[in-house]
Amino acid sequence: MEDWRHAGFGLYIHWPFCQSKCPYCDFNSHVAARIDQSRWLQAFQHEIDRIGALTEGRILNTVFFGGGTPSLMEAATVQGILDRIRATWTLANDVEITLEANPGSVEAGRFDAYAKAGVNRVSLGIQSLDPDDLRRLGRMHTVDEAARAIAIAQSTFDRVSIDLIFARQNQTLSAWRDELNCALDFGTSHLSLYQLTIEDGTVFGKMHAKNLLKGLPEEDLAADMFELTQEITRAAGLPAYEVSNHARPGDESRHNLIYWRMGDYAGIGPGAHGRLTLDSARFATEAERQPTPWLDQTLTHPGSAERVERLTPEERAAEYLMFALRLKEGASLSRFQALRGSPLSAAGLAEMIDLGFLHQDGDRIRTTETGVMMLNGILRALLADRLSAG
Repeated sequence: MEDWRHAGFGLYIHWPFCQSKCPYCDFNSHVAARIDQSRWLQAFQHEIDRIGALTEGRILNTVFFGGGTPSLMEAATVQGILDRIRATWTLANDVEITLEANPGSVEAGRFDAYAKAGVNRVSLGIQSLDPDDLRRLGRMHTVDEAARAIAIAQSTFDRVSIDLIFARQNQTLSAWRDELNCALDFGTSHLSLYQLTIEDGTVFGKMHAKNLLKGLPEEDLAADMFELTQEITRAAGLPAYEVSNHARPGDESRHNLIYWRMGDYAGIGPGAHGRLTLDSARFATEAERQPTPWLDQTLTHPGSAERVERLTPEERAAEYLMFALRLKEGASLSRFQALRGSPLSAAGLAEMIDLGFLHQDGDRIRTTETGVMMLNGILRALLADRLSAG
């Protein structure tokens, strides 16, 4: 069995446009005054045709519209993309088709048309339920708009997820407890809860470098917020199944599980990444990041805006370990060995277990509650035999 079949095959569609650029965001997103959606649809369809020829005969398990802000796409664009996908691959009986959306009234007004096109799951970028923090985060919606969008989404789609950011400026532990409980009261089956990170190249990054970003929590408070998040979500029946993602059992993001379980996924759109196994070799793909060059190259020569690199067995194994240890289910030692051609460092594994960062149960290793905060150090220790040899 080819390794990617452990997790399945997904398709990621990147819509690179936003109404405005949030100050914390380092995603490949751009603001444009005018977008010719018919040209974009044609380019996406060209790439679907090209990748479909490479992966002929596969069953497609998931489709994910990410961005940017995919809810700025016209319903006809989403419909045209999904129609071409259905004509190219056989879809799984339980195919998951997710679209990321902002909770503004304009976007929520498109929900019914998206559902009719075939979208069955929506991920709402709420980010905060505090009016002042929404403004600080550069969000263009209000708390009331967020609540209305959640209600509309729940009445329209089979499954709904909410994104929130914690460890924000001047945020207290009790305030985060109240906000998280409020989010749980909406009754969605999935929450993505991310700690605010300050990324280079963002507005927040530049402010932080000049010591202008005040009120960020100390490391201990951020860790307390993370631990509180685990306690509250677990008690509410949405335990963490990945470091930042929580769901009722059975409502996990199947698309993201393809990433974390190291299945195959094709990435289409500016800056999109992919991993494809072709003729028993695994390839990493990355598309041109800038929207206009990607669009022009794709329309004239499909595939020319994409860089392709063959991954070595060592890279495949390291990537598997990096993602699998983010999951509550952990990593398989035998699968790691099959990918790399040699076992995991016995000394590194023993050290991480002795330190209380990892737990081993037969063939599987998992991070402990302490270890989940130490993933980078754990990976360095487990891969040290090859790092030192190199």
